[in-house]
Formats: sequence, structure tokens, C-alpha cells
Amino acid sequence: MHASEFLKKAGEYDSIPVFVLYGSERHLMHAAQHALVKSLLGDDDDDDLGETRFNGKDTELQAVTDELRTVSMWGDRRVVIVEMADEFVSNNRAALERYVDSPAKKSVLILTVGKWPKNTRLAKKVAKTGLAVECSELKGAALSRWLVTAARDEFGKQLSSEAATLMVNLAGSQLGMLNQELAKLTSYVGANERITPDDVRKLVGGWKAETTWTMINAVRDGKMDVAFECLEKLLIAGEAPQRILGGINFVFRKVAHATEYARAGIKLSGALRKAGVFPNDVAATERYLRRIGRPKAERLLANLMTADNHMKGGSRIPERIQLEQLLVTLGGHANALG
Repeated sequence: MHASEFLKKAGEYDSIPVFVLYGSERHLMHAAQHALVKSLLGDDDDDDLGETRFNGKDTELQAVTDELRTVSMWGDRRVVIVEMADEFVSNNRAALERYVDSPAKKSVLILTVGKWPKNTRLAKKVAKTGLAVECSELKGAALSRWLVTAARDEFGKQLSSEAATLMVNLAGSQLGMLNQELAKLTSYVGANERITPDDVRKLVGGWKAETTWTMINAVRDGKMDVAFECLEKLLIAGEAPQRILGGINFVFRKVAHATEYARAGIKLSGALRKAGVFPNDVAATERYLRRIGRPKAERLLANLMTADNHMKGGSRIPERIQLEQLLVTLGGHANALG
């Protein structure tokens, strides 16, 4: 089970004696562990008396099992957590297998590990009597859903899927960083219930995000020298080409959709608004489309899809050159990417 699903119903598993939280996404692992302890011990301040933590790198098995077998004086249940337990598991695999077969009745063991191969005897035993929770990186729609839910449940704000997608494009997929950005956005919008894409664009991503917007606007306005200068700064600073492409896609896909709406008979300014172009950018984007002309405008979506395919391994051309070619094409100075 993935942690994103586990967090929705952590309280349903309070009768399970052994949990393994595994994976590289530390924020998810911390959230799952916190939800599990809360479910098992409750919210009272004194409930941490029923919780014991060990560092798996310097912990002996005897200390852990003694704690698991000790009857709590403060409640009906004990929770014993062994963190960073990869080495602990490797050194005590046989003993842990025996414990999983016959766990303490009033204690819960939680192991947090980086890796958890499912083909081991221990993993198979845990699958029968315990629960392994995967805390791996979220991607795509699942990541956007997590952001929308976190904004609502942790910060009391409404975050649209468009704003969530933009946050990922600007700040990356690391949940801890995204959570920090949500906190900043919450303070920024104040009493407003909604966090809009415009709020995200103004606040998230630091100078790299601002440079990306400057680059995109320069392409739109025909200032290719500025666009290439911004691209150079981003690449020198170590910005991932895929991240840069994500920002370009976020903006120009809307322009491509607006072109389709205009073909269907909607007035261009109205088509741009319907496609979700930021209100302050509608006039400049309309001038852009009139400058490059209808045939090139109608190729925008195909060009973006080709660039995305190339960046994912469909081309041997260096990524820098791929991005340069895309900027030239979007700027109306080439017919199409091939």
C-alpha cells in the first residue's frame, strides 16, 4: 500500500502488530508514522509515554524486544519505532521473522527502512500479519492530488489542480519542499480562501522561476536574445532541462488550446481566457499569435509534444540544443520541430 492511500485510513489498521514504512520520500514517511502513532496512542500529550524510539544504526535487538515485551504502566498499548532500520533488519532478520510469527499482544513495532525487497521471508511474513507502507515519490496526477489535499487539510486553503501543477513545475516533486511552499503561499494570501495560479507564479520557485517566466515572455514578445540569455543562466545554475520544459509546456499548451478554441469560432481574446492564460498576459499573447500567424499557431501543440518526446529519450540531440530549437520554433522563427 502506498502512503498516500494509507494516510486516508490509518485508523483502520490499529490492530496490526508490525508495520514497515519504506522508501525515499521522507516527508511521506514522517506523515505516515505520525498518523499511525496518533491512531494507536491518541492525541493526548501524555501518550508519548507509550512510545519508544530507537536509532537502527546503533540499536541491539535485545533492547527492542525487551521494550516490546514490557507491559506499559501508562496505557493499554506500547509503540516501539526503529528508525533508519536497514542495517538493524539485515543483522537481525531471522529473529525478526520469529517475532513477526509471534508478536507481543499489546505492542506495535514500526520499522522505517529505505528498501524493502518483497521476495524475502521477512517481507512475506509481514505481508501476512503486518503491513508494509510504501513511501516513494509521487508523480503526475497523484502528486497534484496530494498538494490539493495538503492545502485543504493542513492549511485550510483551496488549491486548484492548475495551481498544483504549476507548483510542481516551479519547485519540483520533493514533498518537504512543496509543503514549505504551501506554508509560504498560505501566509501570502492571508484571509483569502483560494491559492491561485497567479499567487503561485509570484511566489514559488525563487529566481529560477522568475528567470523561466522572463524567458517565456521573451519568446512570446520576439526577444530571442533575452530568451537565450535566460536559458543559459538556468542551465549554468543546474536547472534540469526537464524542469525548464515543464515551465514552457505549462504556458504554451494554454496558448495552443486557445488556438483550437479560436478555430471553433471563439473570439481570440475570449479563447485565451477560456484556455486559462493569465489575465495580465492575454493582450500580449494575442499579439504573439497574430505575429506568428495561424499556420504556426496551429502547430504549437504538435511542436510541444515532439519536444517532450525528444526530451524523454526520443532524440540523441543534446538537451540544451533541443531547448534552443524549441524556443526558436515557439518564437515563430522556424516551421516545426522534426
